[in-house]
Amino acid sequence: MKDLNTRLLGRWGEEQTAAYYTARGYELLAVNYHSRWGEIDLVLRKKKTIVFTEVKLRKNAGFASAREFVSRAKQEKIIKTALLYLEKEGLSDPPVRFDVAEVYAPEGMQTKSPEIRVLEGAFDAGGMAE
Repeated sequence: MKDLNTRLLGRWGEEQTAAYYTARGYELLAVNYHSRWGEIDLVLRKKKTIVFTEVKLRKNAGFASAREFVSRAKQEKIIKTALLYLEKEGLSDPPVRFDVAEVYAPEGMQTKSPEIRVLEGAFDAGGMAE
């Protein structure tokens, strides 16, 4: 039951983050894009830049900020998955950015206005990111 609630809360956080981006002119291309390497929560585009976003939801930043939970190993999985996404979609060498979105929701899904902080260019792929 806890796993189901955690997944539902995670999906809710991704929906909130997608709405945040689209309100700022981004086009949502994919949600929970999977490859053999892992998953990317959101794939978006603004102008020609493809943005791969890892969403981290927390009740608060008391223990640690959400971005601190995106390890280098997780970053490498996201980068490999992003490369496969670009190849599959036939996108050759577009500008790319890797963001981490922190969603703070003290009351979980009952939070009316979660605080969303997007860290643009939170990590890169060794020169691949803008």
